[in-house]
Amino acid sequence: MDKNFLKNIFKKMEENKTETVIDNEEQKSSEPIENTDAPETQNSKPETNNTEQHQKQIDELNDKFLRLYSEFDNYKRRTSKEKIEIITSAGKSVISTLLPVLDDFERAIKSNENIDNVAVLKDGIKLIHNKLNSILIKNGLEPMDAKGQEFNSDLHEAITNVPAPTEEMKGKVIEELERGYYLNGKVIRYAKVIVGN
Repeated sequence: MDKNFLKNIFKKMEENKTETVIDNEEQKSSEPIENTDAPETQNSKPETNNTEQHQKQIDELNDKFLRLYSEFDNYKRRTSKEKIEIITSAGKSVISTLLPVLDDFERAIKSNENIDNVAVLKDGIKLIHNKLNSILIKNGLEPMDAKGQEFNSDLHEAITNVPAPTEEMKGKVIEELERGYYLNGKVIRYAKVIVGN
């Protein structure tokens, strides 16, 4: 709901009240002075009429305000519910793309019970790793290349400093202990590195 809208409503109500008061004062000043002993029945009728009109306007504006407030409240509830649904459905899509990798791991575990050849086992693990890696890349994951790069505290987390093997490796990443990753261009995990000094 627009706050300015409500301010304008209340401002108009105030203007209407002041206009009515000014009109009443002008009307009183323009009327000839009559006998003060006579009862003021003529003046009391228009005032009650104006009061009733103002009360009706106030009631209408209150009604509009309550409707707008309830609409806004419903809007807030609906948007928060939609946010929760988006978050849960996003997780659902990633997990459903990873299920084939889980199936491959289960098949590999069953078939490894009878395999004596280690080379076949290594090939199977490489295939599963490549499949998982390609799924993650399709979902926006990018590995970070840190080894040999200049140390950058925005991308790297220095675990320790060691003497650099050469002069040109000073201030650069000598070893990458844990690879860092970007997700859709944003860092989601910093690379844990050893820096030369």
